[in-house]
Amino acid sequence: MSTGKARTSLLHTGLMHLALIAYTALCLAPVVLVVINSMKSRAAIFSAPMALPGPKTFDLIGFTTVITQGNFAGYFSNSLIVTGTSIVAVLLFGAMAAFALSEYRFRGNTLMGLYLALGIMIPIRLGTIAILNIMVATRLVNTHLGLILVYTAQGLPLAIFILSEFMRQVSADLKNAARIDGLSEYAIFFKLVLPLTRPAIATVAVFTMIPIWNDLWFPLILAPGEATKTVTLGAQSFIGQYVTNWNAVLAALTLAILPVLILYLAFSQQLIRGLTAGAVK
Repeated sequence: MSTGKARTSLLHTGLMHLALIAYTALCLAPVVLVVINSMKSRAAIFSAPMALPGPKTFDLIGFTTVITQGNFAGYFSNSLIVTGTSIVAVLLFGAMAAFALSEYRFRGNTLMGLYLALGIMIPIRLGTIAILNIMVATRLVNTHLGLILVYTAQGLPLAIFILSEFMRQVSADLKNAARIDGLSEYAIFFKLVLPLTRPAIATVAVFTMIPIWNDLWFPLILAPGEATKTVTLGAQSFIGQYVTNWNAVLAALTLAILPVLILYLAFSQQLIRGLTAGAVK
């Protein structure tokens, strides 16, 4: 009987792993195609898009075009400024709001949490016209600050939802002991609660980072100027109405993927360390 259960469990685990591997391959296939075709000649891109670059098809003309003709150093700088600042703002304000909702009971506490959760279900792009009017009235069009404010508002609902659930699991006895020792609420938040919620913070950082870096909608509407273009918007400069430089487009997208991978790996490592370090040292 136990042998049959073991076989069933093994089969179930194998099927789950097979499904996850298939899903991973499906997600990575477009990225792999972009990378391998960015290192091929234009003719090879159209004649054999699935083939790896060989001695006759290998060509870095796309990267040369991006570096020499495009202002991609500026585009990368803009994306790093907007993404990095937005992540810091989302984590800071989201963690503070989550701590208040999870720690202090007041009238409307649950209602406030539900109201913030609505931001997860309602896309912020539905308010694009209103947001644009506000940015025009406050003269924040074609500025980094305008994008940062929008992305901060976009990321806060999910950040508060995730962090508040984690903070509710922090031991109340531990926090009360810290209060007895004379720690202020700010010290409890920064020195006690935040270190214990590192896995949640890393998760929020990853979920916040990728949509901001890859976004084309708000940079196109709120910051289309040359001085404030982001990487995704800058890649559009190689796409024309009649002629598209596919080598440059694919090379630009490949370069845009690299910072995402680096930041994702950095946050993933922090997530793993937070999960395995233990709750209390």
